Amino acid sequence: MNENELKRIVEALLMHTSEPLTLEKLQTVFDEWEKPSYEQLRNALAELANEYENSAIELKSLASGYCLQTKAKYSTWVSRLYIEKPAKYSRALLETLAIVAYRQPVTRADIEDIRGVAVSSSILKTLLEREWVRIAGHRDIPGKPAVYVTTKAFLDYFNLSSLNELPALQEMSDSLLVPQEQTLEEECVEE
Repeated sequence: MNENELKRIVEALLMHTSEPLTLEKLQTVFDEWEKPSYEQLRNALAELANEYENSAIELKSLASGYCLQTKAKYSTWVSRLYIEKPAKYSRALLETLAIVAYRQPVTRADIEDIRGVAVSSSILKTLLEREWVRIAGHRDIPGKPAVYVTTKAFLDYFNLSSLNELPALQEMSDSLLVPQEQTLEEECVEE
C-alpha cells in the first residue's frame, strides 16, 4: 500500500468515528500482512494535519488519540445547527474539578480544606458520572478515603492532550482575583 492510500484510509477512519483513535486502534483495521508501522501512521497523520492547515477542520492529538474536529474559529457556526442547551455546572462543581485537576491526587477532605466548605456527594457523583474524575485508589490513613484524579475524558472534553496544557495556577489566580480585588476597592470607595 502506498503512502497516499494509507493517508486516505486514515482520513476516512477519522471522519467516521465519534471518539479519538489511537495508533493501536488504527492498526487493527488492517490485515496482518499490510499493517502499517506506527511511524508510517504518524507520517500519514502529519501529512493530513498539513493538508488541513488552511481548512475549517483540524487534526487534533488528544490524550486518548487522534481526531478530526472543527477549528474553534468555526465552532460558533456549527453550533447553530444544533439547538442543544449546553450543560450548566455550578461554581462548586467547577471549583472541585479545578482542585482535582491542579492538586491531584486528592481526597474529599483535601478538597474541603482548600475550598473551606463541605463537598456535596452529588458534586463528586456528577464528576464521576461524566468520567472527568475517577477514584485512583485509597489513601493509607484511618478511614481509607478515596483518592481522586482526572481522566482522559476530562482532557478530551477540555481539548487537552496532557495536564501540562492547563493554564499555570498563578496565571489563573491572577486573572480571577485581580478583577475581584478591583471590585472590592471600588465598593469601598463608593461607600
